[in-house]
Amino acid sequence: MYVQELQPVADSLGLSALVATLPLVIVLVLLGGVRLKAHLAGLAGLLAAALVACLAYGMPVGQTLSGAAQGAAFGLFPILWIVVNALWVYRMTVRTRHFDVLRRSFGRLSDDPRIQALVVAFCFGALLEALAGFGAPVAICSVMLVALGFDPVRAAVVALVANTAPVAFGAMGTPVVTLAQVTGLPLDTVASVVGRQTPLLALVVPLVLVGLVDGRRGLRETWVPALACGTAFAVAQFAAANYASAQLADIGAALAGAAALAAVPHTRVPAPEAVRASVLTGTRSEELDERDPRAEVVRAYTPYALIVVIFSVAQIPAVKDRLAQTTRTYDWPFLDVVDPDGNPVGGNLFTWPVVATGGTLVLLAGIGTAAVLGVHARVALREWAATVYELRYAILTVTSVLALAYVMNLSGQAATIGHFVAAAGAGLAFLSPVLGWFGVAVSGSDTSANALFGSLQVTAARESGLSPELLAAANSSGGVLGKMISPQNLTIACAAVGLAGREGDLLRKVLPWSLGLLLVMCLIVVGQSSPVLDWMLP
Repeated sequence: MYVQELQPVADSLGLSALVATLPLVIVLVLLGGVRLKAHLAGLAGLLAAALVACLAYGMPVGQTLSGAAQGAAFGLFPILWIVVNALWVYRMTVRTRHFDVLRRSFGRLSDDPRIQALVVAFCFGALLEALAGFGAPVAICSVMLVALGFDPVRAAVVALVANTAPVAFGAMGTPVVTLAQVTGLPLDTVASVVGRQTPLLALVVPLVLVGLVDGRRGLRETWVPALACGTAFAVAQFAAANYASAQLADIGAALAGAAALAAVPHTRVPAPEAVRASVLTGTRSEELDERDPRAEVVRAYTPYALIVVIFSVAQIPAVKDRLAQTTRTYDWPFLDVVDPDGNPVGGNLFTWPVVATGGTLVLLAGIGTAAVLGVHARVALREWAATVYELRYAILTVTSVLALAYVMNLSGQAATIGHFVAAAGAGLAFLSPVLGWFGVAVSGSDTSANALFGSLQVTAARESGLSPELLAAANSSGGVLGKMISPQNLTIACAAVGLAGREGDLLRKVLPWSLGLLLVMCLIVVGQSSPVLDWMLP
């Protein structure tokens, strides 16, 4: 049995916290300063966490390795199981050219570039974030906007800023699922609190987007459809996160936002020529004028409809109970850890939801997609294997970061940092979103930031008398605002629109928006931690 210690270094909480932060500092410096590839930085951080666990905290080598293995296993299933299958669905739509049909469908909704930015970057970007995440929305939406005639820099900035509100529920809810796993909090509770924070961002982001596209004129002339889109998105995300399924939150929100746009009469009003001349470059792809048969348009939307239907059916109480019966729980081998009070920690057990997991449901949708789009089984299997190969470095990054997080949590490093941070007292509510923002800004992933800091936030909350659910959610909600300035996302955006080497230009354009919206989120969390807004919490 290994008993966690809070201050193993010279019996000092401060010195112990300093040593415990070394793995995180190493990851952040290697990523943000040295610009080392994410999977190498993750492996270096994992090695540092293991050394600190063994040498400073006295955790047996066998238990340290076992804890790292469990973290890696959780990274593979269910996290990467979701991501791989979601990206597989997208790849099949690209292979059959139904993604092009979908893109042309969006382009014909309106010829106003300000509305196109909302449809493509905000609504469709949220749908892509729901299905794949990991930079896919930024890359794909940037290219689509350039094809619609946007200047490359403007297209990249719009795609980056739009990739905020849906991030916490991206990749079929992977960030909040990870947050619940590493903190031991119920998924429904964590998703519910996040669903009462990020929708407030969704109200603002569409207005920011039309302002980025066309300045004050854009706000003055298109604030009605922008506000309608943001309101519908926010309401749907709140409702799904609180009363349906965290995995469906972004899908429902994206569809609701697009439907609201289509319902506003102003959306279909032709854009003034002065607007088009000042916003577009004149390089609009002629392919957008191609007319697609209605049947092909329906087939292009079918994969996403299948996902919505399958996840909705899985939430029916009788079906949900039946799926839950397939979940298996195992004693993780060579791991026996108790906290300083002698209570066994959750990491001693490993839960394997065989069927009742988002990845398996997306896999079923993918099989249906292959049938509807006419993809031969052999081709579908090749596409699945190609998806795994494409994600090989992301797989290594996620497994190493989750292994690092598990080692830090099980050895007691996260608890030490949490007790030390708790000294901030009431100020912790303000700093909590900043910690998540910093983690995503450097790692490029809300999932990774939740894995790194989720347990720390909960420990700090309990020490300071704040709500653990609130601060855990704040970590994820603040983190979404670091997505637009992460080096990975900036690089992806530049590569997608042919601006290689101009990451610094994009950073200068999006940083003020990232910081401004982060301040808003910090104030929201402070309000929710006090009588001012505590009525918002479940």
